[in-house]
Amino acid sequence: MKTLTASLLCLTALASQANASSPDAWAAYDKTVLASCSKASGLKNAKPVGTPAQFDDRVGYTAVLLQGQYPQKHMKGQQGTELCLYNKQSKTAFVTEWDSIRPTAKAK
Repeated sequence: MKTLTASLLCLTALASQANASSPDAWAAYDKTVLASCSKASGLKNAKPVGTPAQFDDRVGYTAVLLQGQYPQKHMKGQQGTELCLYNKQSKTAFVTEWDSIRPTAKAK
């Protein structure tokens, strides 16, 4: 009976390790997310602010905050901020403007 219990514990430990992603796999995933979000944003020189937020698999999204410059001429290179939600299942990025997250200068 002890042998059976020990075997089950070993198999459980091995199974949990097999499901864990390696640091290289996470780095590759983050690179894919950033590329997809940058392309979807349309911002020039889009860069992530911090690291991507990994939501639980039940939610199915990774969130990335991007900053860059608006490409439209009338925006005159103004800085912009956008929130990107990357759908893990469909591998699709969705962006929305989120300039309100930046602090505004207070009038004196």
